[in-house]
Amino acid sequence: MSEILLVYYSRTGATAALARYICRGVESVDGCNARLRTVPPVSATCEATDPEIPDNGPAYASVSDLIECTGIIIGSPTRFGNMSAALKHFLDQTGSIWLNGGLAGKPAGVFTSSSSQHGGQESTLISMMLPLLHHGMFIVGLPYTENALVDTRGGGTPYGASHVSHDAAKPVLIQEEKNLCEALGRRVADLTKRLA
Repeated sequence: MSEILLVYYSRTGATAALARYICRGVESVDGCNARLRTVPPVSATCEATDPEIPDNGPAYASVSDLIECTGIIIGSPTRFGNMSAALKHFLDQTGSIWLNGGLAGKPAGVFTSSSSQHGGQESTLISMMLPLLHHGMFIVGLPYTENALVDTRGGGTPYGASHVSHDAAKPVLIQEEKNLCEALGRRVADLTKRLA
């Protein structure tokens, strides 16, 4: 069984909603399972501010989750065209895995959300790709053969799945965004199986 890790940070629920649809895509591929994890918020001193176990939702990701899984998909809301400090803090703890090449050759994908159409989605997706490339991972994007990428009036880019909320208080994904999330999950899961 191929285990695909989905790690995300979500403040208003939009990025979490994307993660759930990506999980559907992963689990639509025979022999693949999605392991959903989140990361805690951080303070200005870059220390986690939540207890070790969240009150509800997915468990917090650990470095061992990264090692145990055969593929990884990470997500974050946009923060001035960059990933959130919480996700960056988590990734910054992976130096020992990098040193040992523990993630090299594993497929990876990225996803994001923003409150406006021009909120920095593509640069945020690229910012999440950079540490994955340093780890030697294979980045999986979304080709224009995915009809939803051509038809969307919301989120969705060749770099990864995305969502435009327009109203952060009510994160409602449009159908094309859902389709692209599932496509990203399927593509990462399919490549993971092929490489196995």
